[in-house]
Amino acid sequence: MITSTFDDGFNDYYYYNDPLSVIFSLIVSVLIIAGHWTVFRKAGLHGWAAIVPFYNWWTLCRTAGKPGWWFIWFIIPIVNIIVGIIVAINVARRFGKGGAYGFFLLFWPLPFIGYPLLGFGPAEYEGVPYGAAPREPVGGPAAPRV
Repeated sequence: MITSTFDDGFNDYYYYNDPLSVIFSLIVSVLIIAGHWTVFRKAGLHGWAAIVPFYNWWTLCRTAGKPGWWFIWFIIPIVNIIVGIIVAINVARRFGKGGAYGFFLLFWPLPFIGYPLLGFGPAEYEGVPYGAAPREPVGGPAAPRV
C-alpha cells in the first residue's frame, strides 16, 4: 500500500487568496483609512496621515491627547493591547463618546465601522491634539463679558 505524502497546504494558501477575501480586505482597509482621515481632519491634523505607515499611529496618539512617541508602544507585543485600549478610549472621549465606544474603535471588526461613524457623523472634536496650540472658538475670540 502506498501512502501519499502530498501536503495539502496549497488549499490553505489558496483560501487566503480567494477573490472575495481580497475584496473584503480592500473594503475594510478603505473604510478604516477614510475613518481615520476624517477623524484626523476633525482634530485639526492632516488627514493624509491615515495612509502613511507608523505616522498614522503617531497622529492617532496625538488625537488621543498623548505624545506622538507613544506609537512605539504599538510595536511591543502585549503592551500594544494595553496602549491600544488607552488610545481608543481617549479618542472616543475627545469626541464626547464614552469608554464603551472606545472599545468599539479598537477591537475587530468594529474599527471599520467605528472610525467612519466618528469621522462622518455629527461628533465634534472637543480636545486639543497633543503639542498643538488651543484653537479659537468658531466665532473668533470670545467677547469680554460686561
